Amino acid sequence: MKLQGIRVVDLSLFLPGPHLTMMMADHGAEVIKVEPPSGEPTREIGLRHNGQSVWFRNTHRGKRSLCLNLKDESQKAQLLELIDNADVFVEGFRPGAMARLGLDYETLRARNPRLVYCSISAYGQTGPKCLKPAHDLSIQADSGTVFLNEGMDGKPCSPALPAADMTASLMALSGILMALLRRTETGQGDYLDISMQDSLVAWLPNAMGPVFAEDRSPEVKQERSWGGNAMYRIYQTADGRYLTLGGSELKFAQNLFARLGQPELADICRQPPGQQHEAIAFLERAFAERSLAEWESWFEGLDVCWSPVRLLHEALEDDHLQSRQMVFVDGEGNRHLGVPIKFQREPAVVDTRLPELGEHNAQYLSSGEPA
Repeated sequence: MKLQGIRVVDLSLFLPGPHLTMMMADHGAEVIKVEPPSGEPTREIGLRHNGQSVWFRNTHRGKRSLCLNLKDESQKAQLLELIDNADVFVEGFRPGAMARLGLDYETLRARNPRLVYCSISAYGQTGPKCLKPAHDLSIQADSGTVFLNEGMDGKPCSPALPAADMTASLMALSGILMALLRRTETGQGDYLDISMQDSLVAWLPNAMGPVFAEDRSPEVKQERSWGGNAMYRIYQTADGRYLTLGGSELKFAQNLFARLGQPELADICRQPPGQQHEAIAFLERAFAERSLAEWESWFEGLDVCWSPVRLLHEALEDDHLQSRQMVFVDGEGNRHLGVPIKFQREPAVVDTRLPELGEHNAQYLSSGEPA
């Protein structure tokens, strides 16, 4: 596997850090999760199955668990010895917390110059808001994406995805892998300052037209990506379900309106977003005349970007995701999210075992005593 031989020490909690280190574990890294005496919080958050939190199962498979009280100097000294032989160190605390514990980058670099040290925080290690507490929703609100997630009533909605958490996870993973690659040439590690807000804002290039070109915020429902384009929009069907059109290329509009018996309406889709009201109104009426199942049959074989709005449970049972092994069941009947990074050579080998709190203290710590 691609990351075999890489040792990761992970002090992060909740979602961004644990998710990225799980992806590393899936591809062969030895991931040592350091938990406080109270344990990783997600052990106790949300619904449980077979005695384990589903959230914890989807972020901690294949890891080792150490339970340490880092305010205890002897236990911290044992952790430092472990980090001396690590390749990657991940933490997700507020700026300054690691320095107070004597686990800051400069201290660890002096002991292990090859260490790749990754800090993930809400706002980054510098700037006026660096010490401000925040989780995903607050970051999304502060960064404009809650505003972009506007409902049809014109009010902002709670985002469906933890986008700030997950963009930070993927940016951190990318940065860590870059640093490990560079280390093969220089022999030196590096320090990564990953901000959830930075990561989220960097994922908005398609939203920046009005901001950068006209120095204004977008009128959300008039923009191409959020309802202003007839061919990139959500429509309700006769049975109260929904479908989406998701491709605004003119050829798709021509194909759709031709089959609907109104080929002339395709020309309206040449207009800028926000000026396609006649086409939108026609499609709203048309889609409201049949059930979602009827539309699924109707669209069969038609070259148009469209999809039904599936319930989450429906989506995960779809044949395609099953064939891609993005949901799989282990020997104990637990369902897991699959591995999205699929190598032809050296594919991931998922270890679905979950560590008990402090299970590996004896293996990694000289005293073998739990915290």
